Amino acid sequence: MNERRPVSARSPAQALFRRLVLINGLVFTLGTLILAVSPATVSAPVLLTEIPVLTVGLALMLTANAVLLRRSLAPLGALTALMQRVDLLRSSDRLQENGNGDLTDVVATFNAMLDRLEAERSTAAAHALAAQEGERQRIARELHDEIGQSLTVVLLGLKRAVDRAPKELCEELHAIQETVRSSLDEVRQVARRLRPGMLEDLGLIASLNALAADFAGMSDAQVTRRLESHLPELGPDAELVVYRIAQESLTNVARHARASKVELSLCRQPDGVVLRIADDGRGGQITEGAGVRGMRERALLIGARLSITSPPGGGITVQLTIPVRPERN
Repeated sequence: MNERRPVSARSPAQALFRRLVLINGLVFTLGTLILAVSPATVSAPVLLTEIPVLTVGLALMLTANAVLLRRSLAPLGALTALMQRVDLLRSSDRLQENGNGDLTDVVATFNAMLDRLEAERSTAAAHALAAQEGERQRIARELHDEIGQSLTVVLLGLKRAVDRAPKELCEELHAIQETVRSSLDEVRQVARRLRPGMLEDLGLIASLNALAADFAGMSDAQVTRRLESHLPELGPDAELVVYRIAQESLTNVARHARASKVELSLCRQPDGVVLRIADDGRGGQITEGAGVRGMRERALLIGARLSITSPPGGGITVQLTIPVRPERN
C-alpha cells in the first residue's frame, strides 16, 4: 500500500504558477548575465549589425524557455492521455509520481482518485451481482417448486385421464401429455441455468461438462472440451465467475456466432488458471453490450483478466485468466 503523501500548503494551480515563473525567471536571468559578461553592445539607436546578434539571443532564450516548459509540463500530456483511455471495467495503469516536481501532487491525486473509483465500482458491482445471484436462486426455486410441481400434477392428471378416456381421445391426450412433459423439461433446464446446483454438488468440471452438453443440445456446433481435473483451489466465488462467463459466452455463440466448432478449455498455465471459449463463427467487431460488461464486472470481482478478441481467421475468443498463488513444494 502506498504511503499517504502530506498535503501541500499550495494548491496545484499555485504550484504550477510558481513553476512557470521560476522557469521564465531563470531563462531571463541567464540571458541577462550572458549579455552582461559578453562583449556585445547595443547602441542607441540600434545599428543594423547589432540586429542579428539580438535576434540570435532572443531565439536562444525562447528556445531554452520552450524546452524547459515542454519538459516541465510533459506529465500533463501523459495525464490527459490516461484520462482519455481510462476504463473502470479494465485494470487501469497509473502514472509514475516521481520526477514530476510540483506536478507530483496532481499525478498522485489523480492516481488516488482512480484507486478510489475502482474500489467503489468493484464494491457496487459485488453488491449488484450478489443481489442478482440471490434473485436467480429465488426464481429458480419458484420454477422448480411451484411451476414444476404444478406441471407434474397436470401430468399425473393426464395419465389418469388417458387410462379412463375412450380410444378416440387417447391420441389427443397423449399429444397434450407430451407437450406438458416437454414444458416441464424446459422449466427444469431454465431453473438449472439460473441456479447451477451442480456447481455446489459436483464441482466446476462437472458443471462445465453439463454446460457444454446443454449447448450441444441446442446448437449444431461441435463442442471440443479440454478440462483439466487437477487444478488449484479457486474458491466458490471464482468458480461461480468461471461458470457464469462460460455460460454467457456459449449463449452468445449459440445466438449470434453461427459457428460450426467451439472449443471450451480450462487449464493451468504459468500465469494462472485460464478459461478459454473459442469459436469459428462470424467474428468481426465486438460490441460490448450488457452481457460483455457483466462478464468484465465479474472478472474484476476476483482480480481476473478478461480478454475478448476476434482473430483474423474469424470467430471470437473469450479468455479469462485467474491468478493463483504458486504451489508450495
